[in-house]
Amino acid sequence: MELWDAYNSSFIKIENVTLVRGEPVPKDMFHLVCDILVKHTDGTFLLMKRDPQKHFGGMWEASAGGSALAGENPLQCAIRELKEETGIISADLVELGREVSDKTSSIYIEFLCITDWNKDNISLQQGETVDYKWVSKEELLSMNKDELATERMQKYVINSDNI
Repeated sequence: MELWDAYNSSFIKIENVTLVRGEPVPKDMFHLVCDILVKHTDGTFLLMKRDPQKHFGGMWEASAGGSALAGENPLQCAIRELKEETGIISADLVELGREVSDKTSSIYIEFLCITDWNKDNISLQQGETVDYKWVSKEELLSMNKDELATERMQKYVINSDNI
């Protein structure tokens, strides 16, 4: 059973409330999700292909990430998810932004990891990802809704030259 902390829409933790993955999130409560956009020092971006059994299965995702476990802060969650889903070990993450989604009862915190990690040494997490590829900024920005599981990260890619 995966447990999450509960937050309000202002990202204030709600004390003495624990959410359980798979159970409905009460109205006006949110759980924390951290996404990590991975940019190689050569300028390419890492895309991960979602496992066919997952929501948006078989689509590419411009991030590693997932829900924060109870007691984790955003950076701890991002470091853990980055390692679990890609094998990349880095604590040098920069927060890019936050979004609140009433639809998913989530607060998304977006991070950027710029790395010189060996591009051939990406690990796939069983049940999460089945493939990966490195793409140029232009290729990533040209992907459409039929290819890319979420377009949320594309807005950060547009400004990635300034980061």
